[in-house]
Amino acid sequence: MKKQTFIQGAMILLAAGIINRILGFIPRIALPRVIGAEGVGIYQLSYPFFIVLVTLITGGIPLAVAKLVAEAETGANRYSPQRILQISLSFTLTLGVVFMFLCIVFAPWITQYVLTDERVYHTFVSMSPMIAIIAVSAVYRGYFQGKQNMMPTAVSSIVETIIRIICVIWFAWLLLPHGIEHAAAGAMLGAMVGELGGMLVLLWNYARARKELPLSKKKPHTEQPVETETYQGGLIRRLLAISVPVTAGRLVGSLSYLAETIVTAQSLALAGIAKGLATAQYGALQGMVIPLLLLPGALTSSLATSLVPSLSEASARGDRALIHKRMHQALRLALVTGAPFSVFMYVLAEPMCLVLYNDASIGSMLKLMAPFALFIYIQAPLQAALQALDRPGKALLNTFIGAVIKISLILMLASRPEYGIFGAVIAICVNSMVVTLLHARSVRILLNFRFKLVDWVKTGAGMFIMGAATLLVYEHTVAMLPFWLRMILAPITGLIVYLLIMGLTKMIDFHDLSRAPLIGSWFKRRSKK
Repeated sequence: MKKQTFIQGAMILLAAGIINRILGFIPRIALPRVIGAEGVGIYQLSYPFFIVLVTLITGGIPLAVAKLVAEAETGANRYSPQRILQISLSFTLTLGVVFMFLCIVFAPWITQYVLTDERVYHTFVSMSPMIAIIAVSAVYRGYFQGKQNMMPTAVSSIVETIIRIICVIWFAWLLLPHGIEHAAAGAMLGAMVGELGGMLVLLWNYARARKELPLSKKKPHTEQPVETETYQGGLIRRLLAISVPVTAGRLVGSLSYLAETIVTAQSLALAGIAKGLATAQYGALQGMVIPLLLLPGALTSSLATSLVPSLSEASARGDRALIHKRMHQALRLALVTGAPFSVFMYVLAEPMCLVLYNDASIGSMLKLMAPFALFIYIQAPLQAALQALDRPGKALLNTFIGAVIKISLILMLASRPEYGIFGAVIAICVNSMVVTLLHARSVRILLNFRFKLVDWVKTGAGMFIMGAATLLVYEHTVAMLPFWLRMILAPITGLIVYLLIMGLTKMIDFHDLSRAPLIGSWFKRRSKK
């Protein structure tokens, strides 16, 4: 099994993430055109509850498995990677099956009284099998990440996305004649088939990796020839000690998302907005605007995933200098890569939404959220650092504080007719800023870490000049070029200007790019010239 460095692993996951985000926008664009904003709202309403259950079962398991396997690879614990995988899999799969059946049994009550829209019933039932599937996938992803082999995770995510694209649109279209609630359920069934495909790819990769292992490594550790109950109990306790605090932290975020859905619906009702319109507005926010805003999340999630085993190894060796180096690399990459997306979504918000969703009116929500996007992009590496360095409690507290502020603001603002859905938008922006700043403070105190403010100044200057160049090309070519050509030329011009500035200020260097998959060899040759 091939092991990658931190940068190589992050780049592999980044490449897969970018592919997934780009491909993922196909159903994001097509689904509203098939089932409408209200249908997307029905589809989205079941997701917060689903995410809470998935977080409860698997929230900290991938990180715990990755951390334990990474430690096992360096000899820092007495457990074999295979045994860590087996016990983790038994634990999560049991929970996944139990919760899957509970969801099916209690679906009528949950959709009527918790989600407040009984039309979500079929979608909710359709999503239930995904809980068990994701439980299995999460353990295998953690195992491969602990081995610092990001390729199986990357391949499985791409396969999952491709299958999801085909099945979501196809199933929604097939069931549309039966009503939008059935079409939304069809879309959810398509998502389930995608998850199943991704899981099968992980299983195939594990089976292939096992065949490649030497016979000696397939046997249990020699110092533990007979596995005792104490041995198993110790592994389970260690697994829970890592995963429970992380799960609790992520559960706060998931419960916050669920509460956000419920409170937003109730607040919009208090503002005098009809149920159908409120569902459509929430569907536009969660199903169209936020996915566009989170497009650079492909980078932040890849950095966070690759950061955990890298920091765990460095922490086990007591290498503080390497920890600081990895943090600076992760934050710089998140900042530099996320910045141009933030600029594009602010400067070209309305035309971008018109092109993607055939609805320029939702561009106002995107424009309001775009300046706060950078806080979202650097939040994941900061949180991953706290979790990898055994400080998940800090991440939990910070997330909880942000959640309380967000829900309070939604209640205060979204219930007022003059704000409406924009009250929820403002609350989400404030939440992202507060949580990120609290994470940054915790990392600084924990590691005596100094953030490079000069990087922010350089990136800010690049963003300002890039935005001006993009707007100049878009607005001053109205008479000369058609709309679609301006929408291509303006972002390309802005991106070229931004990359030049980042290169001149040394925010981007060939050394990091030379480790990227596929394009790395080209940059390696350039860096030697």
